[in-house]
Amino acid sequence: MKFVDEARIRVAAGDGGDGCVSFRREKFVPRGGPDGGDGGRGGSVYLVGDEGLNTLADFRHSRRYAAERGENGRGRQMTGRSGDDVIVPVPVGTVVTDRETGEVIGDVTAEGERLLVARGGDGGVGNIHFKSSTNRAPRQSTPGQDGERRELSLELRVLADVGLLGLPNAGKSTLIRAVSGARPRVADYPFTTLYPSLGVVRVGPGRSFVMADIPGLIEGAADGAGLGVRFLKHLARNRLLLHVLDIACIYDDRDPAADARSVVDELAAFDPGLAARERWLVLNKIDLIPADERDAVAAEITAAMDWEGPVFLVSGESGEGTDYLCQRVMDRLEAMRGEGDADG
Repeated sequence: MKFVDEARIRVAAGDGGDGCVSFRREKFVPRGGPDGGDGGRGGSVYLVGDEGLNTLADFRHSRRYAAERGENGRGRQMTGRSGDDVIVPVPVGTVVTDRETGEVIGDVTAEGERLLVARGGDGGVGNIHFKSSTNRAPRQSTPGQDGERRELSLELRVLADVGLLGLPNAGKSTLIRAVSGARPRVADYPFTTLYPSLGVVRVGPGRSFVMADIPGLIEGAADGAGLGVRFLKHLARNRLLLHVLDIACIYDDRDPAADARSVVDELAAFDPGLAARERWLVLNKIDLIPADERDAVAAEITAAMDWEGPVFLVSGESGEGTDYLCQRVMDRLEAMRGEGDADG
């Protein structure tokens, strides 16, 4: 299935039913008085998180969702039946925005979480409510209120603890294949990853995290070059970013430090806050560098970048260094969770 991470839909909640004007008419009750009931409430539209969905592709074919109108009130003080709600399943991680106002209505982040996107109208009141000592036979009632109608933008942002960031062909897909069950396409040409891939990395009993492979960036991505920055929004939920760099590019007369800076520049152009997020440097493809030269090459690259953060040397192809990287990532994520609990 093609990965679709944006969609537009229209939702319409049900109108409320009208109140009823009615009078009690029974044998031997000459002055029965008003007995008009209230209208039923219109149905509402809810979006509900469904972990079985991983794209918004279904919304390409079904874009309108309307709830049922409430029934009108009846005599004998009978309230009209309320309209049925409409439940729309969406992938977990969907952000919902009102297209007219730009307001973010909500964010569906858990299985079964319900988000109200269009509220049904209240029912009108019947004439029984207008009875008074001076108005014994009221003929007033009120109509039901209109239900909300909205045009919505749905945006899927994958839920992952760790995001892989880097140029095309840096080896991100090979790395996620090495440490998880994800199987993104791998080839020796750029842009083999055309949409985000998720993989669960298991470090030990009860210890695991979710890693996301994001399509590679190139210089000018913020201006639409390559695949642009449309997939960078998927890094917004990641607590830790792994900047994957091809250490073997030195043999192609490329400057790894310049490659790294170009990615950071595009990240900052997209979202300065994302560029400031905790990021570790992962020097990949060490299997292509002689073992006795790796540390020197790594030191040269980090010095040119003025890098002061954690550095890891790995090979997604052979798996060398990946176990240690995953252990450190797991430790850091657990520490972050502890810090979050302490802040709470």
